[in-house]
Amino acid sequence: MLPCGRVKRIVLALALFALASPLLAAPQAKKLTGFRAEFFANLDDVQEKILELANATPADKYSWRPASDVRSVSEVYMHIAGANYFLATFLGVPAPKMNGDIEKTVTAKADVIAELKKSFEHLRNAANKVSDLEKPVKMLGKPSSHRAVLMTMLSHLHEHLGQSIAYARINNVVPPWSR
Repeated sequence: MLPCGRVKRIVLALALFALASPLLAAPQAKKLTGFRAEFFANLDDVQEKILELANATPADKYSWRPASDVRSVSEVYMHIAGANYFLATFLGVPAPKMNGDIEKTVTAKADVIAELKKSFEHLRNAANKVSDLEKPVKMLGKPSSHRAVLMTMLSHLHEHLGQSIAYARINNVVPPWSR
């Protein structure tokens, strides 16, 4: 049997540990709500689908195009990447320096996927910096807001996801999420 004073010290120590343990835990990310939560959930979904489709498409199909004056598979993906960089500039985040037109210079499957991933990280970092959704900004010469820039980002991504799905299906590639 433990002496009464020792039991009290053990109970007190356990109670203090229980109270302090949340303070010792790793900091938790702030829970997003409202538009920001919806934006990032939508971004997660479209990003995952674009990357899954890019991975599922055989490397020899990256140069395929439906007509001579239309973007190839790799050019569509690099157009997405370029737009991710470009649209972030309207949120005050400069685009990284590029060596030439990435639609024409980045064509190998592994390089395309790597650039897509970098561009999504860039877009996500830019969107995370937005503190005032209603902040006015000029986008493509017209009055706009940070919220509208974020919406344009999503619209653009979904537009080219649809295009990429059509390209894939023409080439007998089934989108992984629809199998």
